[in-house]
Amino acid sequence: MLIYFGVILVSAFLLQGFLGLRQIKNFSKTFHQLRVLAPVAIGKNPKKLRSGTLILLAIKDDGTILEAQMMKGVTIFAKFRELHQLRQKNIAEIAASYQQLKQFDKLTRVCLLDAYKNYLNYKANQLTPQDFDGSVKIWSLPMIEKLKSIYYKGLASLRKKQVNVKEH
Repeated sequence: MLIYFGVILVSAFLLQGFLGLRQIKNFSKTFHQLRVLAPVAIGKNPKKLRSGTLILLAIKDDGTILEAQMMKGVTIFAKFRELHQLRQKNIAEIAASYQQLKQFDKLTRVCLLDAYKNYLNYKANQLTPQDFDGSVKIWSLPMIEKLKSIYYKGLASLRKKQVNVKEH
């Protein structure tokens, strides 16, 4: 019975990892599609237990939004969806207008304002290397960290047993 539970748990863990990698691939594809149009401002509002939100805005030099995509959801099944109401609007005007911001839910507003802050940092050449780094470090993903932790605990336990056997 315990073996079945372990197999189910490991299977669910691996499925989550696979679907998480698919979500990263979706982000990468969407980002590159927008990057062809113009520089991309990224706004994020990550949450652990509630719906997290990520917004990508392709913005021309004058601040006009050419394309807007948003990913919102709690699970790894969330995908990017187009935000038509932001097209051809100015990012500064949206961020400064309460009337325009209130047409969006709170999570989207936070993301828009974060994207605007990142856009201002980009225009002022004040992006930190962390803001500019779009790479995904697969070895630091939570799933991989958990697997490494289990591996090292098992390895330490095995070494401890070997030392105990040699002493007796």
